[in-house]
Amino acid sequence: MDEAAGEGEPDATGVGPSLGAALESILMVVDEPVAEVILAQVLERPTIEVTTALRALSAEYTAAGRGFDLREVAGGWRFYTRAECAPLVERFVRDGQQARLTQAALETLAVVAYRQPVSRARVAAVRGVNSDGVMRTLLARGLVEEAGVDPESQAVLYRTTSYFLERLGLKELGELPELAPFLPDNVDTLEEQK
Repeated sequence: MDEAAGEGEPDATGVGPSLGAALESILMVVDEPVAEVILAQVLERPTIEVTTALRALSAEYTAAGRGFDLREVAGGWRFYTRAECAPLVERFVRDGQQARLTQAALETLAVVAYRQPVSRARVAAVRGVNSDGVMRTLLARGLVEEAGVDPESQAVLYRTTSYFLERLGLKELGELPELAPFLPDNVDTLEEQK
Protein backbone atom coordinates (compact mmCIF):
# COMPACT_ATOMS: atom_id res chain seq x y z
CA MET A 1 0.00 0.00 0.00
CA ASP A 2 1.19 3.50 -0.76
CA GLU A 3 2.75 5.32 2.17
CA ALA A 4 0.22 8.15 1.74
CA ALA A 5 -2.59 5.69 2.44
CA GLY A 6 -0.92 4.94 5.76
CA GLU A 7 -0.40 1.18 5.65
CA GLY A 8 0.63 -0.21 8.96
CA GLU A 9 1.01 3.18 10.57
CA PRO A 10 -1.46 3.66 13.42
CA ASP A 11 -3.61 6.76 13.60
CA ALA A 12 -2.37 9.95 15.27
CA THR A 13 -3.15 8.56 18.74
CA GLY A 14 -0.92 5.55 18.08
CA VAL A 15 -3.58 3.00 19.00
CA GLY A 16 -6.07 2.91 16.12
CA PRO A 17 -5.85 1.50 12.61
CA SER A 18 -3.97 3.28 9.84
CA LEU A 19 -5.83 5.87 7.80
CA GLY A 20 -5.92 3.51 4.81
CA ALA A 21 -7.37 0.67 6.90
CA ALA A 22 -9.93 2.99 8.48
CA LEU A 23 -11.05 4.27 5.07
CA GLU A 24 -11.30 0.74 3.68
CA SER A 25 -13.39 -0.45 6.61
CA ILE A 26 -15.88 2.41 6.25
CA LEU A 27 -16.09 2.25 2.47
CA MET A 28 -16.65 -1.51 2.62
CA VAL A 29 -20.07 -1.02 4.25
CA VAL A 30 -21.46 2.03 2.46
CA ASP A 31 -24.21 1.69 -0.12
CA GLU A 32 -23.72 5.13 -1.67
CA PRO A 33 -20.67 7.32 -2.28
CA VAL A 34 -19.34 9.12 0.80
CA ALA A 35 -17.84 12.62 0.55
CA GLU A 36 -14.24 13.20 1.62
CA VAL A 37 -15.41 15.82 4.13
CA ILE A 38 -17.67 13.31 5.90
CA LEU A 39 -14.89 10.71 6.01
CA ALA A 40 -12.50 13.34 7.40
CA GLN A 41 -15.02 14.31 10.11
CA VAL A 42 -15.66 10.71 11.14
CA LEU A 43 -11.96 9.87 11.20
CA GLU A 44 -11.01 13.22 12.76
CA ARG A 45 -8.34 13.81 10.13
CA PRO A 46 -7.71 16.75 7.76
CA THR A 47 -9.70 16.51 4.53
CA ILE A 48 -6.59 16.87 2.36
CA GLU A 49 -5.02 13.91 4.17
CA VAL A 50 -8.14 11.80 3.56
CA THR A 51 -8.25 12.87 -0.11
CA THR A 52 -4.60 11.93 -0.59
CA ALA A 53 -5.14 8.55 1.08
CA LEU A 54 -8.24 7.81 -1.04
CA ARG A 55 -6.37 8.59 -4.26
CA ALA A 56 -3.43 6.47 -3.13
CA LEU A 57 -5.72 3.53 -2.33
CA SER A 58 -7.45 3.86 -5.71
CA ALA A 59 -4.11 3.92 -7.55
CA GLU A 60 -2.87 0.95 -5.54
CA TYR A 61 -5.94 -1.17 -6.36
CA THR A 62 -5.57 -0.34 -10.05
CA ALA A 63 -1.83 -1.09 -10.10
CA ALA A 64 -2.38 -4.40 -8.31
CA GLY A 65 -5.13 -5.40 -10.75
CA ARG A 66 -7.65 -6.00 -7.95
CA GLY A 67 -11.18 -7.17 -8.79
CA PHE A 68 -12.55 -4.00 -7.25
CA ASP A 69 -11.96 -0.33 -7.82
CA LEU A 70 -12.24 2.72 -5.54
CA ARG A 71 -13.89 5.50 -7.53
CA GLU A 72 -14.95 9.09 -6.95
CA VAL A 73 -18.52 9.47 -8.27
CA ALA A 74 -21.60 11.55 -7.42
CA GLY A 75 -19.69 13.71 -4.95
CA GLY A 76 -18.13 10.89 -2.95
CA TRP A 77 -16.07 7.70 -2.90
CA ARG A 78 -17.22 4.09 -3.11
CA PHE A 79 -15.96 0.62 -4.04
CA TYR A 80 -17.05 -0.79 -7.39
CA THR A 81 -16.46 -4.02 -9.25
CA ARG A 82 -13.67 -3.58 -11.79
CA ALA A 83 -15.15 -3.48 -15.31
CA GLU A 84 -13.51 -6.69 -16.52
CA CYS A 85 -14.96 -8.58 -13.53
CA ALA A 86 -18.49 -7.19 -13.87
CA PRO A 87 -19.84 -10.05 -16.06
CA LEU A 88 -18.79 -12.59 -13.42
CA VAL A 89 -20.46 -10.64 -10.62
CA GLU A 90 -23.60 -10.17 -12.71
CA ARG A 91 -23.77 -13.91 -13.36
CA PHE A 92 -23.36 -14.59 -9.63
CA VAL A 93 -25.97 -12.04 -8.50
CA ARG A 94 -28.50 -12.37 -11.29
CA ASP A 95 -30.02 -15.81 -10.52
CA GLY A 96 -32.10 -15.63 -13.67
CA GLN A 97 -33.89 -12.34 -13.02
CA GLN A 98 -32.88 -8.95 -14.27
CA ALA A 99 -34.34 -5.67 -13.14
CA ARG A 100 -33.54 -3.74 -16.30
CA LEU A 101 -35.32 -0.57 -17.27
CA THR A 102 -37.81 -0.74 -20.13
CA GLN A 103 -37.31 1.28 -23.29
CA ALA A 104 -40.02 3.69 -22.08
CA ALA A 105 -38.22 4.12 -18.75
CA LEU A 106 -34.89 4.75 -20.46
CA GLU A 107 -36.48 7.35 -22.77
CA THR A 108 -38.18 9.08 -19.84
CA LEU A 109 -34.99 9.05 -17.79
CA ALA A 110 -33.08 10.58 -20.72
CA VAL A 111 -35.64 13.39 -21.04
CA VAL A 112 -35.40 14.13 -17.31
CA ALA A 113 -31.60 13.99 -17.34
CA TYR A 114 -31.21 16.40 -20.25
CA ARG A 115 -34.13 18.76 -19.56
CA GLN A 116 -34.21 18.91 -15.76
CA PRO A 117 -35.98 20.24 -13.88
CA VAL A 118 -38.91 19.08 -16.00
CA SER A 119 -42.61 18.39 -15.48
CA ARG A 120 -44.41 15.15 -16.40
CA ALA A 121 -46.35 17.07 -19.05
CA ARG A 122 -43.10 18.23 -20.68
CA VAL A 123 -41.71 14.68 -20.59
CA ALA A 124 -44.92 13.44 -22.24
CA ALA A 125 -44.67 16.19 -24.88
CA VAL A 126 -41.09 15.24 -25.74
CA ARG A 127 -41.84 11.49 -25.82
CA GLY A 128 -45.24 11.83 -27.46
CA VAL A 129 -46.93 9.53 -24.92
CA ASN A 130 -48.12 9.70 -21.32
CA SER A 131 -45.22 8.97 -18.96
CA ASP A 132 -46.98 8.97 -15.57
CA GLY A 133 -46.53 5.25 -14.89
CA VAL A 134 -42.94 5.26 -16.05
CA MET A 135 -42.19 8.30 -13.89
CA ARG A 136 -43.59 6.48 -10.84
CA THR A 137 -41.26 3.56 -11.59
CA LEU A 138 -38.25 5.88 -11.85
CA LEU A 139 -39.24 7.57 -8.59
CA ALA A 140 -39.62 4.19 -6.87
CA ARG A 141 -36.18 3.10 -8.10
CA GLY A 142 -34.64 6.32 -6.79
CA LEU A 143 -33.39 7.50 -10.18
CA VAL A 144 -35.50 10.69 -10.22
CA GLU A 145 -36.90 12.91 -7.49
CA GLU A 146 -39.18 15.90 -7.09
CA ALA A 147 -37.42 19.21 -7.62
CA GLY A 148 -40.07 21.74 -6.66
CA VAL A 149 -43.03 23.24 -8.48
CA ASP A 150 -43.20 25.24 -11.70
CA PRO A 151 -44.32 28.76 -10.66
CA GLU A 152 -46.42 29.24 -13.81
CA SER A 153 -48.22 25.90 -14.16
CA GLN A 154 -47.91 24.64 -10.57
CA ALA A 155 -46.75 21.31 -12.04
CA VAL A 156 -44.33 19.20 -10.02
CA LEU A 157 -40.82 19.30 -11.48
CA TYR A 158 -38.44 16.34 -11.54
CA ARG A 159 -34.68 15.92 -11.67
CA THR A 160 -32.23 13.02 -11.55
CA THR A 161 -30.76 11.90 -8.22
CA SER A 162 -27.24 11.28 -7.00
CA TYR A 163 -28.11 7.57 -7.29
CA PHE A 164 -28.62 8.15 -11.04
CA LEU A 165 -25.12 9.67 -11.23
CA GLU A 166 -23.73 6.79 -9.21
CA ARG A 167 -25.33 4.14 -11.44
CA LEU A 168 -23.90 5.84 -14.55
CA GLY A 169 -20.49 6.36 -12.91
CA LEU A 170 -20.62 10.13 -13.31
CA LYS A 171 -19.36 12.84 -10.97
CA GLU A 172 -21.82 15.43 -12.28
CA LEU A 173 -24.45 15.98 -14.96
CA GLY A 174 -21.96 17.88 -17.09
CA GLU A 175 -20.36 14.52 -17.90
CA LEU A 176 -23.47 13.34 -19.80
CA PRO A 177 -22.65 12.91 -23.49
CA GLU A 178 -23.66 15.66 -25.90
CA LEU A 179 -26.96 14.98 -27.66
CA ALA A 180 -26.29 16.98 -30.83
CA PRO A 181 -24.59 14.13 -32.77
CA PHE A 182 -27.64 11.91 -32.18
CA LEU A 183 -30.35 14.39 -33.17
CA PRO A 184 -31.83 14.74 -36.66
CA ASP A 185 -30.97 17.86 -38.63
CA ASN A 186 -34.58 19.11 -38.48
CA VAL A 187 -34.94 18.87 -34.67
CA ASP A 188 -36.20 22.47 -34.37
CA THR A 189 -38.98 21.82 -36.88
CA LEU A 190 -39.94 18.61 -35.11
CA GLU A 191 -40.03 20.39 -31.73
CA GLU A 192 -42.38 23.10 -33.08
CA GLN A 193 -44.76 20.50 -34.54
CA LYS A 194 -45.40 18.86 -31.17
